[in-house]
Amino acid sequence: MSDLPGPDGVELTPRPHDAEPHAGEGLNSRLNWLRAGVLGANDGIVSTAGLVMGVAGATADRGPILVAGVAGLAAGALSMAAGEYVSVSTQRDSELALLEKERRELDDDPVDELQELAALYVDKGLTDDLALQVAEQLTERDALGAHAEAELGIDPDDITNPWEAAFASMLAFTIGALLPLLTITLVVADARVPVTVASVTVALALTGWASARFGYGPSGRAVVRNVAGGLFAMGVTYAIGSMLGTHV
Repeated sequence: MSDLPGPDGVELTPRPHDAEPHAGEGLNSRLNWLRAGVLGANDGIVSTAGLVMGVAGATADRGPILVAGVAGLAAGALSMAAGEYVSVSTQRDSELALLEKERRELDDDPVDELQELAALYVDKGLTDDLALQVAEQLTERDALGAHAEAELGIDPDDITNPWEAAFASMLAFTIGALLPLLTITLVVADARVPVTVASVTVALALTGWASARFGYGPSGRAVVRNVAGGLFAMGVTYAIGSMLGTHV
């Protein structure tokens, strides 16, 4: 890779930052796993914690709490997997259809497509001559990839996978749901509610931090959002369970 002239005559060598994601490194797949995994874990923690806290508010009997928690875990995990599969499959079908359309256009009118690609680079700030030169070189190397990135924002080599999203979501939901379920059923009756609240708070803080860390976002806001939402859900369901438990 050749050096480029930089400020004050200093020669610069183009290279990516090691700490940042770049195209061709499976960024789309990584974000797909991250989104499905974080969503699944958070939903597993919050929904199962809310469910078992609601039942715990109505009864101190360990049996109903365990049954409700296991049923909620199974139903939630399967629901998350099915929902992710359908959602990502729709996205994948759209991406493949757009790529096929672009492939046909390249076969039918390559000259017009080359001009269109050059115009896109002009819109991004390149001069006409440089934009055409870049478009020609990228077209020679990978015409479909160049058009897909510039026009559609799609990497043909990194199409979203619905099975990956479904499995990641189901697994993450199950792991997240096990924490409040095991905590509230194994801890003695007098301490199960505060211990469950404490463990869920820590878990939500960790998932919030992890989502921010791997998604290159601010961690503080993600942690506060996760914890606040989870505590609100548990508080509401426990209050509802307590009211119903005294009247049913």
